[in-house]
Amino acid sequence: MEDQFFNSLVNIRRHLHQNPELGFKEFKTSALVESHLRELDIPFERVAVTGLIGTIQKGPGPLIVLRADMDALPVHEDTGLPFSSLDPHVMHACGHDIHTTMLLGAARLLKEAEFQGTVKLLFQPSEEGNTGSPEKGKTGAQLIVETGKLNDASAIIGLHVHPLLPVGKLTYKNGEALANVGNFTIRIHGQGGHPGAMEHVIDPILIAGHLITRARNMVSEEYDPTSAALAFTHVESLARPSFNVIPSAMLLQGTLRTISIRVYRQLEERIQNLIKELEITFRCRIDLEYSLYVPSLLNDAAIHEKLGPVLEKIFGQANVQASQARLIGEDFAFYSRAIPAQFYFLGAKTEENDSYYLHHPKVTFNEGCIKYGTPFLVSGAIQLLHGLAGSTHGTASASA
Repeated sequence: MEDQFFNSLVNIRRHLHQNPELGFKEFKTSALVESHLRELDIPFERVAVTGLIGTIQKGPGPLIVLRADMDALPVHEDTGLPFSSLDPHVMHACGHDIHTTMLLGAARLLKEAEFQGTVKLLFQPSEEGNTGSPEKGKTGAQLIVETGKLNDASAIIGLHVHPLLPVGKLTYKNGEALANVGNFTIRIHGQGGHPGAMEHVIDPILIAGHLITRARNMVSEEYDPTSAALAFTHVESLARPSFNVIPSAMLLQGTLRTISIRVYRQLEERIQNLIKELEITFRCRIDLEYSLYVPSLLNDAAIHEKLGPVLEKIFGQANVQASQARLIGEDFAFYSRAIPAQFYFLGAKTEENDSYYLHHPKVTFNEGCIKYGTPFLVSGAIQLLHGLAGSTHGTASASA
């Protein structure tokens, strides 16, 4: 990558980093992407509120999709960078500013490249959650899949920067690679009253204690912590604090995560059964609602194999490493359940960062990763166009 081109991409990244936006509110980010696509004379269409799909078509052939997410997180940045976020409440703590930048770089190079087929450039909103979604409970990727605009795609590639992996390295996991994630809210309705008259009370705090302990033990005692996790992240009495009043209701929030979709469904059912048991035992009502579900991300080994020559050329065989599945969620999973897909983690470690991972206010990312990510997206798309020419589109199949 020429220095002038790299420096122009760094400038784009730093502008995006200074001006982060939350999911479905990426209006300025979307406008910047639109201006670059117009400059390159790449036709595009809007999708999922703030999303954009650019299309580069050069003759007959397969359709390949390259995806970048654009949204940031409600985090107060604490990196001390000279281009830190100008919004004290929002930060690109997951590196989506780099993802968007790399795809814009790929757009320029693909516009100049020779190939047969079509590449769609997918700039996706709201990967981090569904707050503000036009349809309740749906992330940007889920909404885009449901439009049918990618139905003819033969493959899709996604990249995600990894702040603790050295620049020049790439990791992957075929099959179920990232977690099924369900975010839930539980409301326990009891009967409050005086602590000295317990015969008239159905204590929701006591019930919450039973629920949390038994549900956590159900997971921790039967499953490896790298394959399944249940966390209660918020517990709140739905009453004003008082030493001598037992509340009538409690609010619990948390997340259920498993690698296997089969295990996820089993635990979902077991948690529901536990709730029914507690309702009978304590004569209370317990409401359970899932506000978000993202399936496990499914990587297609055949796509990875077809990308082998490009991976070796750009990274070197020793720097492309298979890894373990991780209990983190990524809505790229919705694409991977509809289109043969590969999702890679791209090394972006800075010298000053030895411990801060994604979503931390001090996390930093090495912009040198752009020199690897952008060429990989370009060469990977062209490689797949050649390798899949003449084949028909197939849907990825779950292994669970």
